[in-house]
Amino acid sequence: MMTLSDLPRDLLREILSRVPLTSLRSVRCTCKTWNALSKAHIFGKAAVASRRQFWGFITIDSKVCSLRFDLQGISNEDFADPSIKQITILNQVEISNVFHCEGLLLCVTKDYSRLVVWNPYLGQTRWIQPTFIGYNMYALGYDNNNRNHKILRILDNYFYIDSKKAPHLWFEIYDFNSNSWRVLDVNPDLYIHQSYVSLKGNTYFSVQENISEDEEIPTKMGNYLLCFDFTLERFGPPLPLPFHSYLGEVVTLSCVREEQVAVLYQSVESIEIWITSKIEPNAVSWSKFLKVDITPHNGFPNDFEAESFFIDEEKKVIVASDINIYEPNNCYQLAYITGEDGHFKSVEIREAQSLGKTRCYYTPMFSSYAPSLVQL
Repeated sequence: MMTLSDLPRDLLREILSRVPLTSLRSVRCTCKTWNALSKAHIFGKAAVASRRQFWGFITIDSKVCSLRFDLQGISNEDFADPSIKQITILNQVEISNVFHCEGLLLCVTKDYSRLVVWNPYLGQTRWIQPTFIGYNMYALGYDNNNRNHKILRILDNYFYIDSKKAPHLWFEIYDFNSNSWRVLDVNPDLYIHQSYVSLKGNTYFSVQENISEDEEIPTKMGNYLLCFDFTLERFGPPLPLPFHSYLGEVVTLSCVREEQVAVLYQSVESIEIWITSKIEPNAVSWSKFLKVDITPHNGFPNDFEAESFFIDEEKKVIVASDINIYEPNNCYQLAYITGEDGHFKSVEIREAQSLGKTRCYYTPMFSSYAPSLVQL
């Protein structure tokens, strides 16, 4: 009698490549062969890149969903819409934001009262209580010496502290080993944007020069890349971006194969994509990847703003997302796909059918996902 282990390896790889992200734990438990194949062949970084499948996460109606985007057939009628599946293990709470770091997800509850770190591959979770409740920015990384994971918390004190002597930003760090929070004595003295990515254990932020209340806001803004080093637990120097943006223009970050940082710069009529040719906490260099026209003549709406994006280096394709918030009770995300050869597609990313209509707590996030074996 034939068993699963008797199937040809090529057929097993094809089967496993179609398994949803939410079923990875079940795949690992099937048998030793499936467990080994899932680690070595199917869900590795190289395999994800070679199939041009991009796995990411979004929140829809305050629920975390996995998103699978396959760019095969992008230039013809064989292109399939993205696959979206709700994460059942996180159903017991409402989630406002999701952050990703090399296979681990950090989720923030809608009321900001708790954090949960989730390893989709191992099916493990860790719940974490912040020191106090409030709106914050969070970043996930690790110490490169011992792979101990940490969480950086950035609190804007403007809304909490009525003192001119208090620092405008307050920084705390959570250590997975000690299971505790502590205050960091750091102050980059820069305006930190919501756009940031984790890469090789560190987090890179899009930042701008701070403008004091009595200064006139400049039309042209000084933009930088700023690294928080989780090993040293401090910020590096401001790193140059390959452009200067003007007030109201969009700057967004993304990761490329967990190896490089990409930056999207959106002006009135075009998008430029730059990729790092070198990236370290204290040094960066850039190469230009693509520039595309985003005028309505090329299919983009007048109010388009790139919330998040990812790229396919081989096909010279960019997938940029935007959120439509102008229709009552119908807030949804659109993905615009365009490339060097000029082809254009727009894809409406909606929830799985069982989720009902999308409401406004909607956080887009594109990220090429590769599993992690980190125990939580």
